[in-house]
Amino acid sequence: MMIIVICRVMIGVLDMIWWNPKRIQSVLSKQGIRGPKTSFLYGNVKQIQQMEMIIKSSASSSSSSSSDGQPAVSHHQWLRSSFPYLQEWSRLYGRTYMFSTGTKQHLYVNQPELIKELKQHKSLDLGKPSYLSKARRPILGNGVIKANGHHWALQKKLIAPHFFPLQVKGMVGLMEECTTTMIRTWEQRLAEESQGGVAEFMVDQDLKDLSIDIISRAFFGSSYYLGKTICKKLRAMEETLAKPSLLFGLPYLGFLPTQGRRKTWRLEKEVEALILNVVKGRQEDAGKYSKDLLQMILERASTDIELQQDKHKMERFMVDTCTNIHFAGYETIVSSASWTLMLLALHPEWQQRVRSEIIETCGDHIPSMSLDWDKLSQFKNLGNAILESLRLYAPSAVIAREAFADIKLDGGDSNGNNFVVPKGVHIWSFVPLLHRDTENWGPDANEFNPERFRDYQAKAVVGEHEAARRHVAQSDEAVSELRTSDDPQAEPLRSIGSMNSRVGTGETGF
Repeated sequence: MMIIVICRVMIGVLDMIWWNPKRIQSVLSKQGIRGPKTSFLYGNVKQIQQMEMIIKSSASSSSSSSSDGQPAVSHHQWLRSSFPYLQEWSRLYGRTYMFSTGTKQHLYVNQPELIKELKQHKSLDLGKPSYLSKARRPILGNGVIKANGHHWALQKKLIAPHFFPLQVKGMVGLMEECTTTMIRTWEQRLAEESQGGVAEFMVDQDLKDLSIDIISRAFFGSSYYLGKTICKKLRAMEETLAKPSLLFGLPYLGFLPTQGRRKTWRLEKEVEALILNVVKGRQEDAGKYSKDLLQMILERASTDIELQQDKHKMERFMVDTCTNIHFAGYETIVSSASWTLMLLALHPEWQQRVRSEIIETCGDHIPSMSLDWDKLSQFKNLGNAILESLRLYAPSAVIAREAFADIKLDGGDSNGNNFVVPKGVHIWSFVPLLHRDTENWGPDANEFNPERFRDYQAKAVVGEHEAARRHVAQSDEAVSELRTSDDPQAEPLRSIGSMNSRVGTGETGF
């Protein structure tokens, strides 16, 4: 009996580390897909590390010297340091190729037609990668961002209605109140620190605080101080999870109690306890609380039979919903608002167009005037500037999906033939390259030009590729918050220093 068990274990291990990777590579190779040569157990991890080290070395040497002390800003130079291996292999093997990280097999796709086909694939056999779901489980649990199948459909049914335009309209006043407070702080600092009416100061932390303030007030309402505490603990957990790991690509090592994991586990328990404490208070005395997002989602979840029959499922749903809304709102808004402000500061002609549009819509008394949904929707130039900043600097850099069964795509390859994605393949696409493809966006694809979005068809194109589309469940709230936070009521920002506006390297969905 023991011999049989040992043999089965050995066969399972061999299948995981050898037979299955070779089978997937064979299926893709027969369809004309090429890629870099892989090594046993490591796949292409060593090549990835080598290319990243070369890029870091060249970046550090180039940043140490500049002609006038102020290095020129380029919208495409940073691409070289972001996933350099994806770009190098695209140059060598074309828009579609395969590679591996450890025992995981990846199919890189950079063809708009194939991505569109994947986006329209409604089968539950295509979903979020299981390994990424496990890696981010402490902060996202099995929430709507990472869930697949029935669980994802259930959460979407319960959460999505609260982010429809009609619901978001009611949040504009809250967003304006929080943003006005931040702008008044900037005006005060400008008056205290300016020399000749010009001052330079960091605003990255202000934007982070703004996002936390809006999320806390919208979701937790009168309990927003506790909501801020939860958000800060979630931020600490995100920073811990974002640190690089030497165990990347190696299976079954997630249980090791490293220092970072112990800190993550502690924060996870603290966050869960805080959220459940708030939820319990709402359940015991729901009548005295206002209709904030938490209360509305809790009431809607209370009508679901499946959640009502299982107390643990109900608690898990509320915890995951809270953390997922924070993650989606915070990461997307901070990144997008930072880049939009930076790009408007670098292009004063567009900043002036946005300001003129707002004055034309709202009149000369902007500071004393309340914004509403109708006024926000009239800010066309501001909306186009936000879309252009999302195109150039999307909140997430990589789109990732996993095939849970063999998937057949009609006309998937370059010749229009059917294309089969084998079970177990992880499909990747590098969003910045899609958003800067000159074939789709024209010769000025690397330049900031919001004018391109005057054409509705251009908006449809970015809708096909935009990484934030599914990453942010509350897309209407996100755009509203961006329009509100980028509303230039204060004097023009001629210099925004140390924005720390790094492009996220997370993943999202089609």
